[in-house]
Amino acid sequence: MGISSLGAGSNILTQDIIDKLKKADKGQFVDPITKKVSAEKSKSGKLDIVNALMKNLSESTGNVADAGLFNTRSATVTGSAVEVTAHGGSDIQDFNITVNHLATKEIEQSGSFDTADSSIASGDGQLKLSVGSKDFLVDYTSDTSLTDLKDQINKDAKGTVQASIVEVAKDDFRLFLTAANTGTDQDISITDVEGKGEHLDDQLKADTDDTDGYTNVQDAVDASFTYNGLDITRKSNTVNNLLAGVTIKLKEGTDDKPSTSSVSVKQDVKGIEDKLDSFVSKFNSTIRQLNTMTKSSKDAKDRGVFSDDSTIKIMKNRVMTMMNTVGQGTGGRLEDYGFSSKRDGTISLDHSKFETKLKENPKNTAAFFVGGDFTANGTTKTITGAFNEMKNTVNGYTKYDGTLKQLKTSYTTHVSSLEHQKELATNRLTAKYNIMAKRFASYDAMISKMNSASDMFTQLANAQANNK
Repeated sequence: MGISSLGAGSNILTQDIIDKLKKADKGQFVDPITKKVSAEKSKSGKLDIVNALMKNLSESTGNVADAGLFNTRSATVTGSAVEVTAHGGSDIQDFNITVNHLATKEIEQSGSFDTADSSIASGDGQLKLSVGSKDFLVDYTSDTSLTDLKDQINKDAKGTVQASIVEVAKDDFRLFLTAANTGTDQDISITDVEGKGEHLDDQLKADTDDTDGYTNVQDAVDASFTYNGLDITRKSNTVNNLLAGVTIKLKEGTDDKPSTSSVSVKQDVKGIEDKLDSFVSKFNSTIRQLNTMTKSSKDAKDRGVFSDDSTIKIMKNRVMTMMNTVGQGTGGRLEDYGFSSKRDGTISLDHSKFETKLKENPKNTAAFFVGGDFTANGTTKTITGAFNEMKNTVNGYTKYDGTLKQLKTSYTTHVSSLEHQKELATNRLTAKYNIMAKRFASYDAMISKMNSASDMFTQLANAQANNK
């Protein structure tokens, strides 16, 4: 505040009086609005937390309501012969696998070359690379090096065979050809194409009798194993066409030393319970926060930010109540499957009780949770599923145009209205006290003149008295 001369003439109508009057009016007309703005902004911020909690709860109910949850499978393998992955919906079963030998890739090597840049031919020509039933033609010249040939094969026959150069010893470089796939019918050979020059060095020819020529390193063979004693062969060590929904990877075993694994494919109970535990955790976090935010108290500092908000209080009650209402009728109650509620609204899950129920009737348990056909007393009824019911309840609050979005909008609108009211009230006070300051200044001048006149009369009266 700048220095004011108001009251200098009379020392009565001062700026200090105006400031005190203005402060009193501000406390009556502006400060209450400021408090309301602060309270509404606080609610709006806390509502973002509530919205996030409810969205997490919606996600967890959706994870349990997923129809595929109860179709998940786990495979337990005893022994190191195989690895097994059981996909959703595969048959629950036990079986044994004995691996006699693994499927292998065909591997061939060339004869020896002095360097990787050694020429592969004495003149121009064309070679044929055969891999199983596939043929690849490669032109060469007397300048084509072993490295050139490797690069050309990897370009032309990519995905069928892999070429590489290995320095076996000093001045001993060889081209290795490895089939991309395992199993028989992957024989690899290199031959000259008749009539195209036929100048290829003997080190590369599959049909040469030269001891320095092209030789086999490993034959391609099919995998051989038994499934519950039944002899099986496959071209690959990854077997996904033996049992529906089950992928078997053969890992070890030879004809001299077969390897056996016992496999048990079961419902993935742990996976189901992990989803249920996640739901319990998120449900309890939501309820605890809502309990704090809606707490009633005579002491303002202990009162929850939404203690007087009926929308949030009703939402909390609906979320708590749904644990006791969903699944009523044909499917039973959540309590029957191991869920229980505490006095504060939080819940817990008895895994043992849930597992017993699941083991007794997997199909009915799945239907109760995610929806489907529920059979009881010889009668089958299609039900929605407890977690689908809960998901629908929660989504009513969290969806794009849901209750929480509408409440957020109402808070934003209310804050804007209050801030406008505050601006108007502040402007009114400013105008009021600007006018008052002008009036005080006028009155102050009048009083000052009167005081001056009074002083003059007093001096005259005193002078007359002295003359007498």
